[in-house]
Amino acid sequence: MTDAQDTASDTALRTTGGAPSDDDVPADGLPIPLLEPREGIPPVVATEDALAEVIAAFAAGRGPVAVDAERASGYRYGQRAYLVQLRREGAGSALIDPVGCPDLSALGDALAGTEWILHAATQDLPCLRDIGMVPTRLFDTELAGRLAGFPRVGLGAMVETVLGYALEKGHSAVDWSTRPLPEPWLRYAALDVELLVDLRDELEKELDRQGKLEWALQEFDAIASAPPAPPRKDPWRRTSGMHKVRRRRQMAVVRELWTARDKVAQRRDVSPGKVLSDAAIIEAALALPPNVGALSALPGFGQRMGRRQLEQWQAAVDRAKALPDAELPQPGQQVAGPPPPRAWADKDPAAAARLSAARAAVSALAEELNLPQENLITPDTVRRVCWEPPSPATPETVAAALSGYGARPWQVGLVTPLLTRALAAQA
Repeated sequence: MTDAQDTASDTALRTTGGAPSDDDVPADGLPIPLLEPREGIPPVVATEDALAEVIAAFAAGRGPVAVDAERASGYRYGQRAYLVQLRREGAGSALIDPVGCPDLSALGDALAGTEWILHAATQDLPCLRDIGMVPTRLFDTELAGRLAGFPRVGLGAMVETVLGYALEKGHSAVDWSTRPLPEPWLRYAALDVELLVDLRDELEKELDRQGKLEWALQEFDAIASAPPAPPRKDPWRRTSGMHKVRRRRQMAVVRELWTARDKVAQRRDVSPGKVLSDAAIIEAALALPPNVGALSALPGFGQRMGRRQLEQWQAAVDRAKALPDAELPQPGQQVAGPPPPRAWADKDPAAAARLSAARAAVSALAEELNLPQENLITPDTVRRVCWEPPSPATPETVAAALSGYGARPWQVGLVTPLLTRALAAQA
């Protein structure tokens, strides 16, 4: 079932007033509400015996498999999966509880070699990998939408634009660690994979029509083969409001409070923001309070915070204040790579001119191809090539530099002439 009109007339597909006939499809083009999965809400799989049945069913299924995962971001520590949804022709839909079934590697093995369909794959792949599910082939419907030039690429928007159905999205930010999961949430979760196969098929046709299918396949392969991201260095530097903190002693306070908060959040398995807000950390860093009384007067450390909690935060502030200068963090530690573009004109005017020419050329080509600039080539790659261009800057050396920074062959082919001209014009 890949045609949107066939989907609309399928009598097994339940909407507000039952499945519409062809005559019932709104003439004004309004999307049809999709309120119930075709086979109803599947039972939640939370035992090894039930999981074994699902594995057998999906191993015997046909075609690609739609996959989604729900996390409890903002509620729990980390990004683990609390529900996994799947759908495949011949197997139907399944809802799996990773709390009851924490190891899904057998399911992953059963689907080895099968194409997985995900929406915004890079968001779900880390938590799926943690429970043993790693695809070897995938199709990302969000990325496909970007490459095809759709202005809105959220799942609801894509299903509405491409297939003509409206998905209910009211439960996207709920606490998926809740047990038992309410029926409306389960219905929402099942509907998230209900039409992914249909959406994938229509997007493949559109990409092929635009001559972009090979580009998409290269992008999907790159996502599937990418190794897990390494741990972020100095994650405390990403505290919201960090730009207000200028002095090294204040930075040390941010670091100590962030670290103390992270330990508490991990121990309690709650989101760090529920333990102590970023705004409160910044307030304490700027004020450098001398004691608990002064700390309690700051925003974020109000009356609802107990004395014991205040004392642990004040202890973190005191540790930072007691550090010798040699152990204070350095301001603005630069990650590997070129400096921020705003500093280029002062540091290297020629590089700034190269970057300006390259950006203009990339922007024009992206507009011509009707896709986002960052999907044509990442801004970081452009900056790196312009800051330290190959010498001599020939098509061969520029192409090699782009490949070395991870650009895919289709990107190298399109962008190499642009950057070669930009580098030569500013030589």
